[in-house]
Amino acid sequence: MVDALRPGQPTLSIVVPCYNEQLVLEESSRRLLAVLCSLVEARRISPQSFIYFVDDGSTDKTWSMIAAFHERNPLIKGLRLARNVGHQNALLAGLLGVRERIDCAVSIDADLQHDEGAISLFLEKYNEGADIVYGVRQDRFPDAPLKRSTALGFYNLMRIMGVKIIKNHADYRLASRKALEAVSEYKEFNLFLRGVFVDVGFRSAVVPFQVRERFAGKSKYSMAKMVSFALDGITSFSVVPLRFVTFIGLAIFIFSCLMTVFILVSVARGNVVPGWASTVIPIYFIGGVQVMLMGLIGEYVGKIYKEVKGRPRFIKDIELF
Repeated sequence: MVDALRPGQPTLSIVVPCYNEQLVLEESSRRLLAVLCSLVEARRISPQSFIYFVDDGSTDKTWSMIAAFHERNPLIKGLRLARNVGHQNALLAGLLGVRERIDCAVSIDADLQHDEGAISLFLEKYNEGADIVYGVRQDRFPDAPLKRSTALGFYNLMRIMGVKIIKNHADYRLASRKALEAVSEYKEFNLFLRGVFVDVGFRSAVVPFQVRERFAGKSKYSMAKMVSFALDGITSFSVVPLRFVTFIGLAIFIFSCLMTVFILVSVARGNVVPGWASTVIPIYFIGGVQVMLMGLIGEYVGKIYKEVKGRPRFIKDIELF
């Protein structure tokens, strides 16, 4: 059954999480305002639509610039978080902060690598009935070879682990108010929005777009943050690693039984191998595997520890509306 087309001019918010983005913010606001105004002039969105910058505890001039933009143009709104909470929580703070005021919201990074022109295509899919529209990279040309290979490896690993995820999608998406209300029901502290939106299950669509070079500055996503992000995604949506622990334990048990039989047969035949290797190597092997598997289980225990405390994912400091 095909959903009916959405009538009227939806109120749109463009949500932009920012962390120390003073070098790109001026150009980012200019380009996004141009997109917003062109859509308003074409009567495709409501004149009440706006841009919503979220300052994730920046230590540079990011917030003062957002405040200045707001003074110059009421179409630009802002939210300052009390401290740095990370990209995913800052993005969620922005989306939940606007959901009562809009019909749909588009999330986009401030670094201008995502083609803001695709927002028009997002709206087409939204008007056709999609509640979630994913922006998907057509290629990863601007990325360094290492980042390109690790990113593709990340998506493949997530699929192997049973995590439902849109390949080459990086939080550039449109979500309807209905979808945002559903996402607000997800209370976990360890947030992985790329998995959450897919897990919601509402009607979705995909819009391909070209990735550009970063306008200025450097990416805030270090290799350590990317590894942490991948771990959050896997441990938040998959129990496959825990099952892997079980299979490894079973394999070691079977191997130990076979080794025991082999040694007993060797003793009976008088063919005992002299030296320490046959004793020490298995001990080291089993000990190393045990430590590794305990660390894996510890990852899940750590997630449980954070969840049961129920601390807020973000705290608002100042909001400009």
